[in-house]
Amino acid sequence: MQEVKREIEELREKLRYYSDKYYNRDEPEISDAQYDELLRHLSDLEERYPEYKAEDSPTQVVGGEAQKQFSTFEHTVPLLSLGNVFSEAEIRDFDLKMRKQLGAICYCMEFKIDGLSVALNYQNGRFVAGGTRGNGVVGEDITLNLKEIAAIPKKLKEGWSGTVRGEVFLPKSAFLRLNKEQEKHGLNPFANPRNAASGSLRQLDTSITKSRGLDIFIFNIQQEEVSTADSHFEQLNKLEEWGFHVIENRKLYADVEELIADVRYWTEHRQELDYEIDGLVIKVDSIPQREAIGYTSKFPKWAVAYKFPAEKKETVIKDIKVQVGRTGVLTPIAELEPVFISGSTVSRATLHNEDYIRMKDIRIGDRVVIQKAAEIIPEVCNVIVEKRTGEERKFEMPGLCPVCNTETVRLQSEAAVKCPNSMCPAQRKRRIIHFVSKGAMDVENMGPNIVDLVFENNLIQDAADIYLLKAEELEKMERFGKRSSEKLIAAIEASKHRDLDRLIFALGIDFVGERASKLLRDRFSSMDQLMTASCEELVAVDEIGNKTAQSIQNFFSVEANRELIRRLKELGVNMMSLQTQKQEGELIFEGLKFVLTGTLPTLKRAEAKKLIEENGGKASSSVSKVTDFVLAGEEAGSKLDKAMELNVRILSEEEFRTMLTLTSKQEVEEKYR
Repeated sequence: MQEVKREIEELREKLRYYSDKYYNRDEPEISDAQYDELLRHLSDLEERYPEYKAEDSPTQVVGGEAQKQFSTFEHTVPLLSLGNVFSEAEIRDFDLKMRKQLGAICYCMEFKIDGLSVALNYQNGRFVAGGTRGNGVVGEDITLNLKEIAAIPKKLKEGWSGTVRGEVFLPKSAFLRLNKEQEKHGLNPFANPRNAASGSLRQLDTSITKSRGLDIFIFNIQQEEVSTADSHFEQLNKLEEWGFHVIENRKLYADVEELIADVRYWTEHRQELDYEIDGLVIKVDSIPQREAIGYTSKFPKWAVAYKFPAEKKETVIKDIKVQVGRTGVLTPIAELEPVFISGSTVSRATLHNEDYIRMKDIRIGDRVVIQKAAEIIPEVCNVIVEKRTGEERKFEMPGLCPVCNTETVRLQSEAAVKCPNSMCPAQRKRRIIHFVSKGAMDVENMGPNIVDLVFENNLIQDAADIYLLKAEELEKMERFGKRSSEKLIAAIEASKHRDLDRLIFALGIDFVGERASKLLRDRFSSMDQLMTASCEELVAVDEIGNKTAQSIQNFFSVEANRELIRRLKELGVNMMSLQTQKQEGELIFEGLKFVLTGTLPTLKRAEAKKLIEENGGKASSSVSKVTDFVLAGEEAGSKLDKAMELNVRILSEEEFRTMLTLTSKQEVEEKYR
C-alpha cells in the first residue's frame, strides 16, 4: 500500500508541475495527450484507493493561478473544466449514460479551441470587465487587454447583462507572421499558437496585445439577468446576432452515430482550419436538462471533450545523434527526413535512451511512424519492419562523451547513460540555460541562443559568471546593440532579487522541481539552512522523500556546487526567503507605495513591478497623497504632472536601481525622501 501511496504522490507532483508550466508560465513541457494519460492514471488509482483521495489533487482542481502582475478577477460563476473521452466507444458510453438519466436528448457539438479561456462581463450591453480562467474561481483581470481585441464587442446591439465565456486564440496565419517578426528581431519564436495567444494576452503594454492579431470565439453564457433561451444552440445564435464572434461549425445532433461520423470527419480535416483545435466538445443542448443532471466539483456532468489522437506520419531515420543534458544524461535524437505533421515541419524525434531503441529495434535508415502532439519533440511510434532493405545500421550508445571525450557510465537501476564529467562544456551550458529560464531565475531575453553566444565567446563558464557580464562586452558581439545589451544587463540585475525557491530550482538539483523548491524555501528560509539540513530534516518536509533528500545532500556535498553558491552570494544574489525577510523587517520597500509611468530605458513595467513587490512595496495605478515614489520614464504624461503637483518624489530608473542596492527601509527613506 505504501508503494501505491508513493505512486499517487509522485503523479500529483508531476501533474502540478506540468499544469503550472502550461497554465501559469506558457511553457508546456508535455503534450495534452501525455498530460491526459497521467491524469487518467491518477484518477483510476484514486478510485481504486479512495483512502488516498485529497481535495487538492489535480483530479479535483481546475487550471492555474492568478499571476501577481495583474489584479485578481473573481468569477461570478466558476469556469469549470471538462471531462475527457478518447474514443468512439467512450462517446457512446457517455450518450448511453445521458439517455438513461434524461430520456430523449439532443447534443450540440463544437470545436475545442486551443487557446486561453476568458470570461467577459456585460452591463446593459456594454463590456465592463474580463478575466482569465485562473483556478476557475479567481483569475487575472485583463480587461484593458481584452478591449484591444477587435472581435470582442464593446457595445452590443442589445442591452443584455450577464457573463459569457470564450476562448482567445491566435489564427495560424497571424502566428506565422508573429514568428517571422520574432526571428527578424533576434527573439526566440513561439512554440505554438496557444503559447503565443496566452503571452500576448498577458502583456502589461496593451499596444503589444493589440498588434498581435488575437481573435476570440464565445462558446457559453455563464450567467445572465434575463434568460435568453432554453437551448444552448439558440443562446449562441442570439449572441451572434448581438455582435459576438461565436464558435464556428456548431451543429445539433439527435443521433449519436451521426455525431460520431462528424467526429471522424473533423479528426481528418482539422488542419484545414486557420486555428488550432485539439478536440471536439459534446454538450447536452437543453438548459433545463443540464440543470437536472448537474455538476461535479470540477466538471459539468452534461458535457465531455473528445480529444483528438496524436497525428502520425511515416518518415525515414537518416541518422542518430547524441545530445548531452545538464545532468550529463546522453539522449539519442533521430535525425529525420523532414515531414509536415500537426502544423509544422519535423526533422528530429527523441529516442529517449538505449533501452527504448533496443525495445523498438530502431535502426539508422529505418522507415518509421512518428507522432507529434502540440509543442513536444516528436517520438517514434514503431518501425515499419516490412520496408527494411537490409542496409539499415544498428545504433550503439557511445562509450565516450561526444563533447568532452570522458568515458560514459550507466548506473545500476537506471536506463540513462551519463557523462560523469560535471565540467563537460555541454553540461555547463545546459545548466546555465536552466538557471536563467523562466521557472528559475527568469532572466528575460536570455534564451538558449543568447546563452550559446556568450558561452562560445568565453564570456561565461557557469551561472555566477552571468552576474559579471558587462554591456560593453555584449555590444561587441553579433546580434547585440547598445540598447539590447543594456536591457539584458538590467534583466540580469533584476534576477538577483528573486525569491529563494527560484534559486533552489535554478541550481538544477536532481528530483527538485518548482513545487519541491517552494516547500524547501518555506521550511528552511535560507540557503545556508538548506545546505546544512540533515537527511531527517529534509524528509520531514511534506512531499520530500528519501531519494530527493539524498539528492539534495549529494548536491551540497560537492565542493564546486558550494563554491558556485558562495560566488552567487558575493555577487548579490538573494539567499533568503522573501517572507522571512518580511517577517524580520528587512524588506527595503516595506509599506512604500510606487506608481509607474512612461517608458523606462531598460526595465519593462512588469519587471519593475515585480522588483517593487518582491522588496515589500506596492505598485499602484494612480498618484495620490499617499504615494511615496513615482518611477518615471519617457512620455510619462499626467501621472508625472500629478506627482509634481503633490510634491511626490520622482525617480529615474538609475535611481531606482541604486535603491535596490540598499540594505534597509530606513536607508531608502533617509536617501530618497
